[in-house]
Amino acid sequence: MRISRLLAPLAAAILVAGCATQDPYGGQTQRSSTAMGTGIGAAVGAAAGALSGDGSTSRRDRALIGAAVGAAAGAGVGVYMDRQERQLRENLQGSRIEIDRRGDDIVLNMPSGVTFGFDSADLTSEARNALNEVANVLTQYEDTRVNIAGHTDSVGDASYNQRLSERRAQAVGSYLTQNGVSSVRLNTSGYGATRPVASNDTEQGRAQNRRVEITLTPTGNGQG
Repeated sequence: MRISRLLAPLAAAILVAGCATQDPYGGQTQRSSTAMGTGIGAAVGAAAGALSGDGSTSRRDRALIGAAVGAAAGAGVGVYMDRQERQLRENLQGSRIEIDRRGDDIVLNMPSGVTFGFDSADLTSEARNALNEVANVLTQYEDTRVNIAGHTDSVGDASYNQRLSERRAQAVGSYLTQNGVSSVRLNTSGYGATRPVASNDTEQGRAQNRRVEITLTPTGNGQG
């Protein structure tokens, strides 16, 4: 059998995954997660299909069948997360919450200027308003895990910063739970200053590092 026959569904998957869309809220070009999920699913399905079977079906046919099944599964999860992202962007317009799409994951970045006062784990009114909108979306999309991570800059005692990051993550998690998000879906963690996204040598960089990130990850059950 020719290798080119097996590569056909994989090439199609890569072409599909290359599709891009325009973000109507931020004006930035974004890759369609649905297309990426379809492409990845097709590629994995094609490879798995090609290696499976008992010989009664040709390797090429098994690859094509696997690609079709994998594409459908990948598209279902992608559509589910696309819809969730769209609603989050609509609900959080005007807030200072940053929304970043990473594959099928959605990351909400809440800077400390929005969420907490200096050296505090008490949510500001601005943070509560934003989290109300987040909770409203999460209760509609239950097939999503919610990972909440607290981060600080490097100023001060490392052990104190670690505890502060944990308290802040827990405060966000508790507020979401109070607003209808099942605690079973939530995981909270604190990382102190160990995961900076900018240099701690400048105030601007330290401000970026003081944050809470909410990462929404599909469970695989959301199909549309």
